[in-house]
Amino acid sequence: MIEVTRDVFRLAQVFTISRGSRTEAKVLTVRVTRDGVTGWGECVPYARYDETLESVEAQIRSLPDGIDRTALQEALPAGAARNAMDCALWDLEAKQAGCRVWELAGLEAPLPEVTAYTLSLDTPEVMQAQAAKNAHRPLLKIKLGTPDDMPRLEAVRAGAPDARIIVDANEGWSAEVYADLAPHLLRLGVALVEQPLPAGEDDALLGVDRPVPLCADESCHDRSSLPKLKGKYDMANIKLDKTGGLTEALALRDAARAEGYDVMVGCMVGSSLAMAPAVLVAQGAAITDLDGPLLLAEDRAHGLRFDEAGVHPSDPSLWG
Repeated sequence: MIEVTRDVFRLAQVFTISRGSRTEAKVLTVRVTRDGVTGWGECVPYARYDETLESVEAQIRSLPDGIDRTALQEALPAGAARNAMDCALWDLEAKQAGCRVWELAGLEAPLPEVTAYTLSLDTPEVMQAQAAKNAHRPLLKIKLGTPDDMPRLEAVRAGAPDARIIVDANEGWSAEVYADLAPHLLRLGVALVEQPLPAGEDDALLGVDRPVPLCADESCHDRSSLPKLKGKYDMANIKLDKTGGLTEALALRDAARAEGYDVMVGCMVGSSLAMAPAVLVAQGAAITDLDGPLLLAEDRAHGLRFDEAGVHPSDPSLWG
């Protein structure tokens, strides 16, 4: 039996990127029950990829009850619906086998990974205050992508002088803007820029010097994306809601590394249930960005543990 429910998690504060603001995370939770055992997974439909709660729920409900992970890869395209089902099936298989998902997948036992903490887009003054409040964190991610980014970046660096900083432009720049900003990004110690240009326009990055490494986010969904990244990006951001689940995420990670890309593992804003499978993918990643639960005012029971070591692997009472 496949059950789909909608869940809403309040955010700890308004979360703003260049595309808009939100005060809650709306997710779909999938439960697959067979022979009295239930596995579950979570996805976050994303409007940027023409997904809605309704469209993703309809995709999931179209699946036959007995579908397995192998058939699922062909039944649904990469995206949120396949992610929730794939992760639910991994959880189900592990529970049926009496072992952990990482063992089923032939992986080493997972360890904590230091994760980025995201600062919402706001005025420079507010962002500096946010940075100062979170200056103890080793890695801060800044949401930018506007014509007034430099004052914000300067403010964050002033608020957190010792933190490592990465920037997410959310497709808001051009190649010329990146080239103009690059010396300042270097000066301020920015380690990485995510998706500076719109995904459909990033051929403009070909031949552009990249003194600050660039990471493909909206331009990288699954393994089929990799040929289009050559000469434009240094890193691939793997998100399970883009890959369509843990199965493809692990395959994309290995393929990206084989082609010389560093790996970042990111997330949409969701609960610990959505982050748990991604922690397995994030093992050894150059950048881990799985702070979704830290942005929530409420989380699932048995949520992931975050401390100075980073985000810890899930307890089996949550997932996997």
